[in-house]
Amino acid sequence: MSELIGVDECESFTVKQVQDLYRKYVSRSQVNLMTSFGFGRELVESAEGAWIEIRGGRKVLDVTGGVGVLNHGHNHPRILQARRSFAERRRMEVHKAFFSPYVAALSHNIAELLPGDLNISYFPNSGAEANEGAIKMAYKYHEGRRNAILRSDISFHGKTLGAGSLTGSSENSFRFPGLPGIVVYPYGDVAAVRAAIEAARAPDGTCDVYAIMAEPFSASSMRCWSESDLYELRRLCDANDIMLIFDEVYTGWGKTGSLFYFMRYPDLLPDILVYSKSLGGGKASIAGYTAREPVFRKAYDRLSDVILHSTTYYGFGEETVTAIEAVNIVVEDDYPARARQIERILGPGLQNIHKRHPDVVGRVSGVGSLWGVFLCGGPKVLDLAAKLAPGFSGDPQFRTKLITLSVIAHLYREHGIVSYYSPNADNPLVVAPTLAIEQEDIEYFLDSLDKTLAKGLPRLLAGFVREKVGSRWPAGS
Repeated sequence: MSELIGVDECESFTVKQVQDLYRKYVSRSQVNLMTSFGFGRELVESAEGAWIEIRGGRKVLDVTGGVGVLNHGHNHPRILQARRSFAERRRMEVHKAFFSPYVAALSHNIAELLPGDLNISYFPNSGAEANEGAIKMAYKYHEGRRNAILRSDISFHGKTLGAGSLTGSSENSFRFPGLPGIVVYPYGDVAAVRAAIEAARAPDGTCDVYAIMAEPFSASSMRCWSESDLYELRRLCDANDIMLIFDEVYTGWGKTGSLFYFMRYPDLLPDILVYSKSLGGGKASIAGYTAREPVFRKAYDRLSDVILHSTTYYGFGEETVTAIEAVNIVVEDDYPARARQIERILGPGLQNIHKRHPDVVGRVSGVGSLWGVFLCGGPKVLDLAAKLAPGFSGDPQFRTKLITLSVIAHLYREHGIVSYYSPNADNPLVVAPTLAIEQEDIEYFLDSLDKTLAKGLPRLLAGFVREKVGSRWPAGS
């Protein structure tokens, strides 16, 4: 038997050793992609708040917010203490034969925080799983008598077969089998939704749509539904007994300036709300979906159906303990207010950068601590991008991606800032820092982005491509 690697040994690996193991046992292409940037060539020693310390002592500012996971920041002390206490007391982790006080408490707390009769919760591991569970509940609510589900053209609901088939992102470059009966509508277009409902109506007037998936705020495109159209969406669902599912996997837990984005509108309720990411406080892989009580009771609340949707890990202890503490921190430290304060600095700052660099920044948009910078270039810059990285004519967005990637690489190399871009829709540079970020850190980021764009896109592109010389371009990057 080959020698196994222990924890102490892996923590002493060099970056080359890690990359070699990735190439052999994980993904060669992932190494090609990650090493396009400086942060793919370094290893992390520790992280706290909005900052990451690289081995060797260099500190870098993280404005990714862990792609929605780190509203609390890296290694929040209360989160660490909750998990440490759970372990030290040898609490039971997983056992389906016993009730979990942690599941009971977390379900109660979420019901207390959500409006109306959004009372019944279930906690899987990931946002995709939570969306799958919400879809199953909506389908079961109608006892399989309806066949159509509506999703938007730029949606992102996960990458499992079911949730992935409801995802409209360009990340889905390969067609997998998926759910039947999917109807696509343009994001935010309530008239198109109304037309789709009418098209699914039988001669006797009954409707074949069992659910509508909607992201009130799209974290991958920085677009939102209008207030009036969200209310109209609710009215259409009520009139046709359609389950309205709001996906707030990314935007939940204070990120947009309200606990959930939809909660800024009084009396607006989905039938099922889906959430994840920062529910785990940056330390636990846990998601949730919460249904209105009558929806759950009709779909599942009978002895014959009680285990139609279940998992061995339901009732997992440390994850639910972590989520209880994470939610309490969100409320006690008023994370929605923190997001609004971040918006008051980040919003005007990014708009000012747009005015200073109109030939580089096409637009900026966002809310709370979730913003997109949509970079652009004239024909000469786009042609330069095509010449510097030939062979990607099959991806119409690649030149825009390359421009954004060159800015990300320069921010890291020259200013010690980790950022990312959304591969969906218009490929914005995403600025979504933790809600624990300090004002001076936001100002440092804004100053660094301004200085980076002042270099000019031709120089940024040329510098990025020079860094890539000798390595393969990652397919579909």
